[in-house]
Amino acid sequence: MTMAAARRFRGEDDMPRSDRLYAIVDELRARAPSRVTRRELADRFEVSSRTIERDIEALLLAGVPVWSDPGRDGGYSIVRATSMPPLNLTPEEAVAIVVALATSTDLPYQDAGRRARAKLLSGMREADVRAARELADRVRIGPVADDAMVAAELRAHVEAAVAERRVGELTYRDRKRRSTRRVVEAHGLYLTGGHWYLVAWCRTREAGRVFRLDRVEALRLTEERAAERPIADLSIWVTQGRTVEI
Repeated sequence: MTMAAARRFRGEDDMPRSDRLYAIVDELRARAPSRVTRRELADRFEVSSRTIERDIEALLLAGVPVWSDPGRDGGYSIVRATSMPPLNLTPEEAVAIVVALATSTDLPYQDAGRRARAKLLSGMREADVRAARELADRVRIGPVADDAMVAAELRAHVEAAVAERRVGELTYRDRKRRSTRRVVEAHGLYLTGGHWYLVAWCRTREAGRVFRLDRVEALRLTEERAAERPIADLSIWVTQGRTVEI
């Protein structure tokens, strides 16, 4: 039995898993579009075939587009055009990103941020992961927005509307508690005074408007996509929104 085989038999592995995941992606990219068998990868990294299977599962969970051929002699391939090489971040860069994501729980696109953090952590060395978590634990910030009453479903609709520039039917309660219905084009999000606002073009009023999220009673998205508007227009609406309550 070779030393490599003995290590595989005992379940030992000299290479940290995070390094091996990077190396597997590099190997698949180098051999693309050809397929690399499970046994070739196991021999290349001196681990068991089962370990390679678990590594591929981890890469798939992290969003790496690995194609798998089933069967005893199955293998793996990757499409270069749909994959990126590892982001060889320094520990300081990785920690900065992880801390920013970890402290953004009150910001829009929270779910996307959590997925991005998970992907980043899955590709980091264990020591860097520990450093990032330790540093994040020592960072404390107060709530950046006072919109705890915004329902999760409504927040998700607003985020989708902005990301896709969707047209929506908005039911809005003004500061005098009067409800109105508007047809709006969602273009941006704006934070000021502890509140998040939807920056939109109001087709009902034929003007740019900002709508405080905790006053939005309902938002029904349509399939229509709004045309892109000049960023200068958005800046004007936001400036108005800081001084004019609607």
